[in-house]
Amino acid sequence: MGILSALQKLSEDVNEAADTIGKSTITDYGEPVYSLYTALDIRDIHRRIDITDELGNVKYYTKSSFIQIKGKTEIMDAQGNVIAYLEKKPISLHEIHYITMADGRKFTLSNELFHIVEDITNIEGLGWQIRGNVLGLSFNLVDQNEQPVATVGKKMLSIHSRFSIDVYQPAYEDVIVAVVIQLEKMIEAREQNNSSSFGSDNG
Repeated sequence: MGILSALQKLSEDVNEAADTIGKSTITDYGEPVYSLYTALDIRDIHRRIDITDELGNVKYYTKSSFIQIKGKTEIMDAQGNVIAYLEKKPISLHEIHYITMADGRKFTLSNELFHIVEDITNIEGLGWQIRGNVLGLSFNLVDQNEQPVATVGKKMLSIHSRFSIDVYQPAYEDVIVAVVIQLEKMIEAREQNNSSSFGSDNG
């Protein structure tokens, strides 16, 4: 099996795992209070990411400088107010990704998340866990009391890799959005790094 075929097979396995996780969510948690939506595009890590409501209205969006020495990104609400800052820092062989909310709360994510398809990962400083398929953007966020905060999964009929963010605890909407966008940017950065490495190996 060639490299491209192997990568395609891995992608299919990831998507299959994502679909399985998504199907079990409604059974486990019931219907969400409401849903938000985002689209994954791994071609440009500097692109603007929009989070929309069910009617397509933009509720949150990202603002990044073209030159990102430390990978800094701001998340804005529809009125242009900053709700969170995202940053990544290379530490040893790993990258640590930080989320700082506008009110000063800080959370930490690590790219150790991507070493296996399905895992349970703690979000340091928040007390939540990510359970499911992070690479496929299909996972559950649960709080310290094992209650659902949100679930993320690909829409089955989507043409442009549209993902739903099903919200179970609306009081944490801004934090949920920050976590999802940080994970999305981590996936984009990883895919770009993999593409660059593949190109170098065949250059």
